[in-house]
Amino acid sequence: MNRPPVEVADIVRAAGQKFIEVSREWITEQHLKVLRAIERCRTSALGGHLDECPCCGYRTPSYNSCRDRHCPKCQANARQRWIRGRKKELLPVPYAHVVFTVPRLLAQLALQNKKLIYTMLLRLSAETLIEAARNPKHLGAEIGFFSVLHTWTQKMEFHPHVHCVVPAGGLSFDHRQWMSVNPRHRFFLPKKVLAKLFRGKLRAGLEDAFAKGKIGFHGQVQNLSDPNVFHSFVHQLYRHDWIIHCKRPFGGPEYVLRYLGRYTHRVAISNHRLVSFTNGNVTFRWRDRAHGNVEREMTLPTDKFLRRFLLHLLPKGFVRIRNFGYLANRNRAKLLALCFQCLASVPDTSIAEAAAEDSPVPGLWKCPKCGGPMMPIMKISPPPKFPRSPPAWSVEQEATLHA
Repeated sequence: MNRPPVEVADIVRAAGQKFIEVSREWITEQHLKVLRAIERCRTSALGGHLDECPCCGYRTPSYNSCRDRHCPKCQANARQRWIRGRKKELLPVPYAHVVFTVPRLLAQLALQNKKLIYTMLLRLSAETLIEAARNPKHLGAEIGFFSVLHTWTQKMEFHPHVHCVVPAGGLSFDHRQWMSVNPRHRFFLPKKVLAKLFRGKLRAGLEDAFAKGKIGFHGQVQNLSDPNVFHSFVHQLYRHDWIIHCKRPFGGPEYVLRYLGRYTHRVAISNHRLVSFTNGNVTFRWRDRAHGNVEREMTLPTDKFLRRFLLHLLPKGFVRIRNFGYLANRNRAKLLALCFQCLASVPDTSIAEAAAEDSPVPGLWKCPKCGGPMMPIMKISPPPKFPRSPPAWSVEQEATLHA
């Protein structure tokens, strides 16, 4: 894939320092760390190595990545490693995609309590799916799936939501057979049932967190610290119809491996969506889902663009991809093997290998001149951060010098 004409790193290098100066009131050390990492990613500041083609002798430097999970350039390798790790977990059944969203009224509260609300969204959406699937009226089985947290819209606005990819079926309670979804059903599980369950669970979760003093209130939502106001706010949330997006079960493992790449290890905006960066404005492409998925362009001032980008930083140490049900860490080894046994199948590693070949990780692995393999021949050390000071003189050395 060719290098895009504009990258987020270019914008940070050109306008990052000025943006930091005018944002001192709210910018944090995490924001500075991410901006610094993106600015230095794949530059000589991080060091690297010199590559040479043994066939034609072509040489070029390759600089190290910052490996920050918010950097648009550092996600391809991580995504491919994660997909390869899932190759033994994909079952030979159709898969369903379910998206849990929350009302916009909750966005400001979530922005000030990221770790709490994000954890709540992932946990309660998983409990909703598991509880609905266990109901004999819908499926009557134990399911397993993974969930991914996203916090952005196509316009980079703040909108936390959870994507769940679920096999369209589950393991019977006695662990002896695989329970498939009725092919006459349009969706994996009823959308209205999921919406009501999720809404009730989140309301109870918010009330419990408030009672335990776990929610912080600052700025525009400071008035919610009053118990009466907060209960009224939660009741207002509950009155809204919550939207759960469900897609029809799609193809098997071959398609799922490619499908996963769209949702795992993504950041608020990729470099390939950027169109231009001129006169202090950034133009990028976005898809208008409300009007036939039409591609449009939006232009924002640089400071507003960077501010929107930083809205989506995850709390330190937060795990945004999680496994639930029979794919949970404590259940996977035993129950996943039973799923394959009930389906009279075994994990197919060739599917993942083929998918990896179709979507290679970008990098200087092949010579751009002749196509030969690029081999590292010399390490490039990063420049020292600070010049070394002269050694300290002792009293005896000082006396000897003046003697």
